[in-house]
Amino acid sequence: MFAVLIDACPFQFCGGSLLRVSSFARFAAVAVATGSLAGAQAGAQAHGAAPPVVFTRVSVIPMDREVVLTGQTVIVANGRITYVGRPRAVPTGATVVDGRGKFLMPGIAEFHAHVPSGGQSAHTHRTLELYVLAGVTTARGMLGAPMHLALRDSIARGQVLGPRLITSGPSFNNNSVTSPEQAAAMVRAQKDAGYDLLKIHPGVPRAAFDSLARTANRLAIPFAGHVPLDVGLDAAITARYSTIDHLDGLIEAMYAGPGPLTAQRNGFFGLGIVGQLDQSRFQGIVDRVRASGVAMVPTQILLDNYANDATGDELTSLPEMRYWVPQQVLSWRNTKNNLLSEARVSREQRLEHIAVRRRFIKALYGAGVPFLLGSDAPQLWNVPGFSAHRELVALVAAGLTPYQALLTGTVSVAKHMKEEGRAGIVRSGARADLILLDANPLADIAHSMRISGVVVNGRWIGSAERERMLARLASP
Repeated sequence: MFAVLIDACPFQFCGGSLLRVSSFARFAAVAVATGSLAGAQAGAQAHGAAPPVVFTRVSVIPMDREVVLTGQTVIVANGRITYVGRPRAVPTGATVVDGRGKFLMPGIAEFHAHVPSGGQSAHTHRTLELYVLAGVTTARGMLGAPMHLALRDSIARGQVLGPRLITSGPSFNNNSVTSPEQAAAMVRAQKDAGYDLLKIHPGVPRAAFDSLARTANRLAIPFAGHVPLDVGLDAAITARYSTIDHLDGLIEAMYAGPGPLTAQRNGFFGLGIVGQLDQSRFQGIVDRVRASGVAMVPTQILLDNYANDATGDELTSLPEMRYWVPQQVLSWRNTKNNLLSEARVSREQRLEHIAVRRRFIKALYGAGVPFLLGSDAPQLWNVPGFSAHRELVALVAAGLTPYQALLTGTVSVAKHMKEEGRAGIVRSGARADLILLDANPLADIAHSMRISGVVVNGRWIGSAERERMLARLASP
């Protein structure tokens, strides 16, 4: 599995090498050299200094219920929504946005995000700006580095434009933790450093994982990510994962083939074993996951694109590709074309992989398992921000309604973060993270990409400014 990911995405963990950047100062120096930090800071404002923003005659999708409230006035000030209701007087000095024919909903979360670091820091602000301009106002970074701690705080202070950042530390994997003692020490170090969570990659030995889980639970720092084959789904959910990402471990839990399940045999998230599954185990897996309380971050668009019939040329002709690094887009194109030419993976196998995953998504969601939106950007064919909307489409294709899909990136994330009622909704007192749309996404989930403007941490980026910023990011 990793061979493909490493070749395709230089921002992913590679061969166990932990990223180490000493400080935000080093990060800033790299960014200034490329001109990206100056551009981002010029656009960023501390939300307390920004004038109020008033949306008039707008249709509101509050997301705490499936309804559209027409003819609303929404006022944003000091990073919070201060009013939602019938028309009222506009505060002096406010920026007024005519919302006729438009729909205002909460900003969405990307709960399996990546933020470039180390040798890729030149792309950090491109990534952050793309998240924001696509309406991603919260991002959970799933491969952290020391620079992300300072970056997280700078974004929160309004000094750097970006989504609210939640960050893991460097990953736990077969190179970084090979013993229980190493695992416990690494947990303590990341807790002391101030990371928000721990990232689990494949390859962690069972004894090291058990030590990791015990220490993390004792110190109250969540852990999330992959399910190592040596651990398996049942041990993972018993150990109290915060989230299982990519639906990792679910297909593997149905494996009934000859011989032990190895990484080579398993392939890309179970693609290699879809013809060797015991389907009678399916409902039991759903029931055990539901009882555990663990949340799922399926990143289905990543797996759909990996296994579907779309060519590399088709995937990289999507309009958002012009905003990403050209050599990376070329690599993504070649990766998919090479995958389609591999004789060892049949078309039937690929399409069955998609079908099994969609069946899990529909059944788990229907059983009440929490789902959180994540696409794994910037990863294969996933441009930051835009791929979160592609993930919404993938969830609907798996059987969720548009409203249910949108919940995974709004209300459900707020509930997971213990911010229910204070984030992920359009309500007085909630965080001022909003998307203004030209069409209703409850009618067609693809409308979530018809963005007219965004509010991030109280700062309004209107249509004209957004288009200018995107044009600056576009490849010539």
